[in-house]
Amino acid sequence: MPPGWRGWPDGKRFALVLTHDVEGRRGVESCQELMDLEAKLGFRSCFNFVPEGDYSTPAELRNELTANGFEVGVHDFRHDGKLYFSRAGFQAQAERIKEYLKDWDAAGFRAGFMQHDLEWLHDITPFYDASTFDTDPFEIQPEGVNTIFPFWVPLDASRREKTKESGYMELPYTLPQDSTLFIVLREKSPMIWKQKLDWVAANRGMALLIVHPDYMRFKPGRCGSREYPAAFYEEFLRHVQHEYRGQYWMALPKEVAQYARQMSNTSAFAARPKERPVPRLLSLVTACSAFSEQFSYVIQ
Repeated sequence: MPPGWRGWPDGKRFALVLTHDVEGRRGVESCQELMDLEAKLGFRSCFNFVPEGDYSTPAELRNELTANGFEVGVHDFRHDGKLYFSRAGFQAQAERIKEYLKDWDAAGFRAGFMQHDLEWLHDITPFYDASTFDTDPFEIQPEGVNTIFPFWVPLDASRREKTKESGYMELPYTLPQDSTLFIVLREKSPMIWKQKLDWVAANRGMALLIVHPDYMRFKPGRCGSREYPAAFYEEFLRHVQHEYRGQYWMALPKEVAQYARQMSNTSAFAARPKERPVPRLLSLVTACSAFSEQFSYVIQ
């Protein structure tokens, strides 16, 4: 655990944070079913939408999610791999992202393809960012932050004088993405999720998961090459309920960020892990439509 960490609320063993990145129209169409599945089991989650991608996010959907205790976040800008292509380009898109954060009353941001530069993200000034991971060799920027806890990313003193913001919380995902397990690696069960959860729980960390409604099949029948049964996710949630009843804090990412920010000993977050800047060549590669279409399906 980080130095000075005082544990989770009410002495809970670990925090469980469920998030969803909605990448296309199919994902939007599946949001209702995914929300119903989680609500039926008593879970809540955060749905992250692309502001100006190849779909529009109905205000009615966002309102229904928040009215039912779910959270809405901003996922990249266009999800085309170009967010980090240049500093000037990032700054321009950051202004538009801030507008969407305000318009959607959203607290959090996550970049497409999990690209991140924690210094540049101060241009967006989110309440929290969720574009990193503890470890994931399958990402195009594979260097992880090597922690299963939220951490504070402070704004440097020279910039702090010009803004009211002092920094933001970073929430890395700590369980493998569903697309990696079931689309790329063709896993036939959520066993790896369960095993990693056991390890995170044993170390009293934050179990943060990314699930894409775009890839989930809710209807009976054979899954396509880019689908996996929604039953895998339901099995995992029921496993959490059965094996860890009363031991976890079921929290939205904004709640985790708020809790961590309120800790009196912020030194636990001050020494954040070092990360390498986004390789610009990789940023160029992800801008290619062929790569962004096939990236999650490299291993057949």
